[in-house]
Amino acid sequence: MRLVVPVSGSAPKTRLASVLSPAERRDFTEAMLSDVVDAVTAAGHEPEIISTAPLDCAVPVTVDDRGLDALVNDLLTSTVADGEQALAVVMADLPLVTRESIECLLAPEADVVLAPGLGGGTNAFVCRHSEFRVDYHGASIRDHRAAARDVGASVTEVDSRRLATDIDEPDDLAEVLLHSDGAAADWLKQSGFELKTADGRVDVERPR
Repeated sequence: MRLVVPVSGSAPKTRLASVLSPAERRDFTEAMLSDVVDAVTAAGHEPEIISTAPLDCAVPVTVDDRGLDALVNDLLTSTVADGEQALAVVMADLPLVTRESIECLLAPEADVVLAPGLGGGTNAFVCRHSEFRVDYHGASIRDHRAAARDVGASVTEVDSRRLATDIDEPDDLAEVLLHSDGAAADWLKQSGFELKTADGRVDVERPR
């Protein structure tokens, strides 16, 4: 199975701009990517990292500045449609991911295996069907269910909080400190972030 991790390496994580500088967002992106690479490697697979700009990573990075849809659909054409092998795509902003959650994603034998994100996105998938294509705009998990059905593919979904939790907004940072002990959590702690509890909710703060 070919396993690809796409990364937005140019101006990453703009929705974290209120709490992280551009350089910090890049460093945090690299830390999250490190967690994903570690989990995939621990599960016995060699991830291919494809980034829109050069990044510091423990494994080789291929630079490709195309948008996500164009990139992934080309990978589907070159990998699955040509009958070479199955393709798995795992997003780079999943720092809660573990070996077990990667194994859970790869275990089903359906034509299309989807891992929904908490906000309606598609955080990972596996494809074995030559006609399935992606569209990551909007509520992509709903669209990908329909796209799989439209081409007659069998579909299953992976119910995994760790795969579902992508880090996009400042409120998401608490999930990293609560549920991970990897590179992203270490980076947040070293950068001065800590958990705080108020009104029954857990959030993060960065005391100056």
